[in-house]
Amino acid sequence: MPQHIGRRAVAASALLASAALLAAGCASNPASTPAGGSSPSASAGSDPKSLVPAAVKAKGTLTVASDASYAPNEFFDKDGKTIIGMDADLAKALGTELGLSVSIQEVTFDSIIPGMAAGKYDLGMSSFTDTKQREATVDFVTYFSAGSSLMVKAGNPENLSTTDLSLCGKAMAVEKGTVQEGTDIPADTAKCKAAGKPEVKTLSFDDQNGANLALSSGRADGVLADSPVAAYAAQQSGGKFIISGQPYGTAPYGIAIPKGNGMAPAVLAALKALMANGQYTQIMTKWGIQAGAITNPVIDGATS
Repeated sequence: MPQHIGRRAVAASALLASAALLAAGCASNPASTPAGGSSPSASAGSDPKSLVPAAVKAKGTLTVASDASYAPNEFFDKDGKTIIGMDADLAKALGTELGLSVSIQEVTFDSIIPGMAAGKYDLGMSSFTDTKQREATVDFVTYFSAGSSLMVKAGNPENLSTTDLSLCGKAMAVEKGTVQEGTDIPADTAKCKAAGKPEVKTLSFDDQNGANLALSSGRADGVLADSPVAAYAAQQSGGKFIISGQPYGTAPYGIAIPKGNGMAPAVLAALKALMANGQYTQIMTKWGIQAGAITNPVIDGATS
């Protein structure tokens, strides 16, 4: 999700039918992650289980924090209790490679990193964009490539675009703590002010569902969210929403890990194992977001 401070970046029916739309909406850099991260030689070819720190191994369980309002990456199943999605599937697969059980907990997005700093969670898997700012607090293992997208009502009645000044004076709905809230809208507002136009109005919500509802109710003129999430929401809207233009600001998603606790090499090795045995590709394809798949995960791969 500019310096993607963003999320993350959006249930499970008709996923195969939406695959083509999602592929078009996702960021288009599947072959590699940005330079700048490290991929320790100890991780390459190592047994992931042997790299798990003793303190984590003794617990036997990875507590994974996720804000389940961002389908198809993480969201609640029809029962309203079970968290499903790409991140949930990937977390469970990583746990198997690491020899650990996995407990996924629903946590408000902007509370995940503070909770990790307080020792409440072992991993944060919630479509986090890996940024330099966040790397000051947590480590990341990159695993996906995404951009931001603008979602509007069908027909785009306000003729909104992210490539001109049409957002000036308009109300944009976003999820709290995302790059769209913290970076994208402030950047657009600066351009508007420089052109003598009114600032972009920010409507911030605790979860993505609230942002989408603001658009459908007419409270917001548009929604800014991560590209796979916006594409999925548009596909699920029954024609009420569309994506305006192309994704922008491509950046890597990262699995968040408490800073310096030794788990990053283990998670990196486990992710590489999933890529080698095909499970990573199967998960991405299952959720229709294979266009954002990567092949070269690294530790702390932020570019800005």
